[in-house]
Amino acid sequence: MNRKTQTGLLGASFLLAFFLCVSCRTAPPLPPADLSAPGWRIQQGQALWKPAKDRPRLAGDLLLATNTDGSFFVQLTKNPFTLVTAESLAGRWQIEFGANEHSWRGAGLPPERFAWFQLPRALRDGKTTDPWRFETVGTDSWRLENPETGETLEGGFFP
Repeated sequence: MNRKTQTGLLGASFLLAFFLCVSCRTAPPLPPADLSAPGWRIQQGQALWKPAKDRPRLAGDLLLATNTDGSFFVQLTKNPFTLVTAESLAGRWQIEFGANEHSWRGAGLPPERFAWFQLPRALRDGKTTDPWRFETVGTDSWRLENPETGETLEGGFFP
């Protein structure tokens, strides 16, 4: 084997080893939420969620837990099924639809496209990011809407 062939094989071996050692990595799942820990405020109610203009409305039980550190946990269930779970904790976020049928995770600020990440802030200070709109509909009722996609989330909490 000549020197040029040896160098080529060595380079190819190095590239192969590099690609085998480097992998695409997604953020790990968040640990289970411990809503009994200090600092959590839990609200329970009912909600109607219309995922898009051409999709039917889904009704369910709504759980919203917010923490003094800015963390939150939102869940919509229709017994015995969990429809959506969204949470943000210590600079990480995740959202799961169904029984983990579709899920996304990441670090930093949660994606603005999901109503579930808009809801805690909207309820706290009435603010959302464009194109989301939030309005209080009664003393205990509210409505969150994305006019571009037709997604709506409306509900209320039990006193």
